[in-house]
Amino acid sequence: MVLAGACPLEPDGSVAAVGDYAAQAVRCIETMTKVLRAAGATITDVVATRVLVASTRRSDLVDVWHVVRDAFGDHDAPSTLMGVTMLGYENQLVEIEATAAILAQ
Repeated sequence: MVLAGACPLEPDGSVAAVGDYAAQAVRCIETMTKVLRAAGATITDVVATRVLVASTRRSDLVDVWHVVRDAFGDHDAPSTLMGVTMLGYENQLVEIEATAAILAQ
């Protein structure tokens, strides 16, 4: 299963935690975890991620990376961390794409 991209959105569709890279990363992880759970998977089923951060500052990328690594814990899935010019929603700073492998039952 491939997740198109977990975005830092509130239930009403607005962007969460405007201006806060780490808080947006947390929201992305929460969204990703919900989608995985709905598909019968967990974060340990993720086999790769791509983490997009709308910044050219290395410190912003590092802040987001710490959130992602903390969420994954000992599960060390290959990941690409990228600084990008902008993301799809106004005020969006972070997006996490994930690929998970689950066995069909």
